[in-house]
Amino acid sequence: MAFDGVTIASIVKELQDTITGNRIYKIAQPEKDELLLTIKGSCGQVRLLMSADASLPLLYLTQKNKTSPMTAPNFCMLLRKHLQNARITSITQPGLERIVRFELEHLNELGDLCKKYLIIELMGKHSNIIFCDDSNMILDSIKHISGMVSSVREVLPGREYFIPKTQQKANLLICSKKEIAKILTDQTMPLFKAIYTGFTGISPCIAHELCYRACVNPDQSAMELAPMQLEEIASKVKELGSEIEQGVFYPNVVYENNQPVEYAVTQLSSYTDRNVKKFSGISELLEYYYAEKNTITRIRQRSADLRRIVQTALERNVKKYDLQIKQLEDTNKKDKYRIYGELLNTYGYGVEQGAKSIEALNYYNNEMITIPLDPMLTAGENAKKYFDKYQKLKRTSEALTTLTKETKEEIEHLSSISTALDIALKEEDLVQIKEELIESGYIRRKGGAKREKITSKPFHYLSSDGYHIYVGKNNYQNEELTFKFATGNDWWFHAKGRPGSHVVVKAGADTPPDRVFEEAGRLAAYYSQAKGQEKVEIDYTQKKNVKKPNGSKPGFVVYYTNYSLVIDSDISGLQLVES
Repeated sequence: MAFDGVTIASIVKELQDTITGNRIYKIAQPEKDELLLTIKGSCGQVRLLMSADASLPLLYLTQKNKTSPMTAPNFCMLLRKHLQNARITSITQPGLERIVRFELEHLNELGDLCKKYLIIELMGKHSNIIFCDDSNMILDSIKHISGMVSSVREVLPGREYFIPKTQQKANLLICSKKEIAKILTDQTMPLFKAIYTGFTGISPCIAHELCYRACVNPDQSAMELAPMQLEEIASKVKELGSEIEQGVFYPNVVYENNQPVEYAVTQLSSYTDRNVKKFSGISELLEYYYAEKNTITRIRQRSADLRRIVQTALERNVKKYDLQIKQLEDTNKKDKYRIYGELLNTYGYGVEQGAKSIEALNYYNNEMITIPLDPMLTAGENAKKYFDKYQKLKRTSEALTTLTKETKEEIEHLSSISTALDIALKEEDLVQIKEELIESGYIRRKGGAKREKITSKPFHYLSSDGYHIYVGKNNYQNEELTFKFATGNDWWFHAKGRPGSHVVVKAGADTPPDRVFEEAGRLAAYYSQAKGQEKVEIDYTQKKNVKKPNGSKPGFVVYYTNYSLVIDSDISGLQLVES
């Protein structure tokens, strides 16, 4: 979701209601592009986080503190000099621009009342926090932008602050329905694009939502709409503007398969089939949403080394397996050489000296075959030569059959580890995976290093009918779940022929209803290599039918009695129990 003007309007409304009239108690700069203001007053004590990070600019209220550097940066020191104990008199947003302007009152060294402005621009790579005096002259900024960097506007001390007009977009808040319709029909692009390029502060997500509300095709041009359709979409755009003006917002996060995929401050009716979580305020939403996203991103970064090790080993084993299969196919001619030898022993008395071949009846199929001969050898010597070739290929075939089986098992093992890395949600989930790679010889344990403490636990879900369902996150958890935790009559699920988690339904002596089997099947599909597919075949059986072969890799099992079902991998309706 883009941090658009509509979202910022919601933030401004929340800040106006919460911290206007309160005083700035502390100013910190924990990161190079980030400020953390501690504010006290009628709101109690809250912290306002301002981030001008190019990849993730943010502005929201929080109760969490951050560690600051021992020596405060110059920008932070300047703000402390002027704004310590300053009162926030107003918080505004120009139009629906991605800009928030804080008007602040403070006493100078002589005790005179002064006015300053702290402006945060939340514009992706152009984001900045700018400190201005009462005449809009820039005193300093968290990022200095010279004319060498930007030909549109310099952001340097002593320059006048202004909002650059780089895009000719209309202000939704002051447009009539007629003007909205004209702006849309003046553009030949798809309707949803015409909405977010024609009006300030609208993101593609909101543009799609407005098209959905108006029941029009977002990919159709506005000029192709019927008059009634054009009036309807103009009405929906105007209604959004009215909601913003009145401060009516509905902060919510849309989930897909228990992961946040979208957020907005207006109702996303186009996501009616998804799980939606509502929040009381936009700050709570932003802190929660980006904490979830950051967790996923951090896990991806932390697991990068493990992924590289697994992927390298997997590619090497796949190449080895392909070569072994090719060599194994070449040994299929061994029986031909054995038959040549036997026939030469049978019919060799009739071979003339120096003959290059012999026609003989193959008594295995009663067909005539031609046997090539070495003219420098006798029939008996040619027969021995063919028998030697047969024995060599037979030994090679036996060795390759064992090797290809081992290599295939190793590929399946590495694929299961790769799937476990995709499943991992927390740093502790990676500990067991790393330990498995160490024990498999892919990572060398550092001298004297102790085995890390295992704190990760399987996923725990509650079915719609109240049955407890457990999902292993990696091979070690799969093995423990199946052979130590589950009892004989519990039900066991796994994606057929694919790396994935073991799923156990605790049933005891009961026979769960069909819906429980379907939900457990969906979990087995989701936590497997088939995640995202609409049709996944799942094998399921009672735990007592699942066995572990001697000497097999962790988590590898066999079963000969099972049922099957085909189901999708959508688990959005399932409840995850927090451990």
